[in-house]
This record gives sequence, structure tokens and C-alpha cells, in this order.
Amino acid sequence: MDLGISGKNALVFGGGGGLGGAIAQSLAAEGAQVVVADIDAEAAGRTASAITAAGGNARAVQWDIGDLSVLADRLAEIGAVDILVNNTGGPPPTPAHGQSPESWSKYFDSMVRSVIAVTDAVLPGMRERGWGRVITSTSSGVVAPIPNLGISNALRLTLVGWSKTLAREIGRDRITANIVLPGRIATGRITFLDEQKAKRENRSVAEVSAESTGSIPVGRYGEPREYGDAVAFLASARASYITGSVIRIDGGLIASI
Repeated sequence: MDLGISGKNALVFGGGGGLGGAIAQSLAAEGAQVVVADIDAEAAGRTASAITAAGGNARAVQWDIGDLSVLADRLAEIGAVDILVNNTGGPPPTPAHGQSPESWSKYFDSMVRSVIAVTDAVLPGMRERGWGRVITSTSSGVVAPIPNLGISNALRLTLVGWSKTLAREIGRDRITANIVLPGRIATGRITFLDEQKAKRENRSVAEVSAESTGSIPVGRYGEPREYGDAVAFLASARASYITGSVIRIDGGLIASI
């Protein structure tokens, strides 16, 4: 199937990480010209190098999405954006109660305000060209809140309401806006969370991981490529009638309908 995005310009945040890197590689494999943006320049460079080594088109940009002072300069540097993938890092594990106002403000700025600002900045160009995709990666915690991820659950859910509202506003411009949420995908973030849980509960990481995979209907963690390929489809011309949706890529993990 030709996804119809060859030559489209994609901007992928968090492109140096496991999920973002997989998304960038899947988009590039379909012929998109990918800007791999990450706060970690070396990590972004590794993803871009992997893409070019595979015959794709990519370049790395050091970009802290939470630093809005560089937004205009970065967009002027990279040019038009047809496909925007919003993908931010998550806060540390925390309960929902007892967090300081400063912590809530810090993570709201880096995880929510930044995403909205970047999207607002690229939408005029998408509207002018009459085509665009806004895809925001969140967490399964927006559907079924994850224990001890209080800040993440709350703030990522904000993006779901924003994206749904946005989709209604930009649909006539041939721009779609969707949320994707991972279940347990085998990335460094999942390893970190398993390690933290093992530490809290005085158990081995292997025991925690086995318990976790046992709760997934397909019986394993997802592969990053599986997540990336699903995002690439949502970014495609073939997915032009999918907007305002929350797409679960979770191996059946989330029990709710």
C-alpha cells in the first residue's frame, strides 16, 4: 500500500528516543523527509544516521520543545511541516497528591503548553497548503490512569481534550488531528518504570516484567517499530478520514472499551 507521503516534510519530536525514533524511521521508510528533533543532539543524530543508512532522508536538530524562545528560529530553519508528531518526555513517577505547584507548572509547560505552541505555529502553513497531520503521542494513562503516574495521567489527558477540539476546527482544511497512546512498548521508558516499580516493591525487575507481560493479551511488550508503523499510517493520505480519534497501540492491554 502506498501511503502517499513520499516527499512530505515530517517533524518528529523526541526522535532520539525509542518511540520517537521508531516513528521517524517508519515515516522515512515511506519516503517522508524527516526532521528528527530531540533535546539530546547525539540521540537525534543516531536516529537520523540510521535513517540515512537505510536510504531515507533525515536530519537531526537539537531542540528542547519546552523552550519556546527558540520556536520561531527552529521553524525558520527547517521550513514547511506537513506532518507534526508531538512526542514529549514524561515526568518522574509521582502520586497525584502532594506535588508542588512548581512541579505542576514545570511539567505543564514542557508537556502541554509546548505542544500547543508548536502546533499553532505550523498550522498556518498546513492550512495554506491544504494538507496536514497533527499526531500527538500520550500514554495509556489517559484511558486507564496508571498508579503512581499522577502528573503524567493528569497532564497528558489535557492533550486529549485539546486534540479532539482541534480536530473539529481544522477538518475542513484537510488537516487531521489524532492522539496515539502506547501500551507497554519495549523502550527505555518502560525499562525505567519497571525498575522503579521493582525498587518500590522490593522485587526483581524480571519478576515485575513477567507480571507486566502476563497482563497483556498478546503476551509480550510491543516492538517500537509496531508503534512507528501505526503512526505512519495515521500520517498517511490513506488515513484522511480518521481525525479526532484516540488510537490505542497496546496489544489489547487496556481493559476498558
